[in-house]
Amino acid sequence: MAKILIVDDETEIRKMLQRVLGRSGHTLFEASNGQEAIEQLQRHSHDLVITDIVMPEKEGLETIMQIRRDFPDVKIIAMSGGGRISATHYLEMAQTIGADRTFAKPFDRTDVINAVRELLGQETIPIQHF
Repeated sequence: MAKILIVDDETEIRKMLQRVLGRSGHTLFEASNGQEAIEQLQRHSHDLVITDIVMPEKEGLETIMQIRRDFPDVKIIAMSGGGRISATHYLEMAQTIGADRTFAKPFDRTDVINAVRELLGQETIPIQHF
């Protein structure tokens, strides 16, 4: 199965994604900001990064740009609940700089699971709601 890095400054979001994605048998890692994420990517290979946009230390857009530059094969899902500007604007920017999929918070867990499956080349199937 895949190695997935979940990057969000909100512990609850990281834990929820771990519960949902862990059922698929993936190996999951966590980071609370972009700087921690880059450090983990430098130490271990990952197949997919799911990252928030608005975070302390190193925010998501900067993180996405660095992942695209240094780890071009890693798939990226960006998510945002907004901040100084709307979530839609952040997510449009994320897609422009290299995110493979984007989701506004709150998101449907089934949509995220299916996006992970698609990006990892797995068949998407209807998933029960958690």
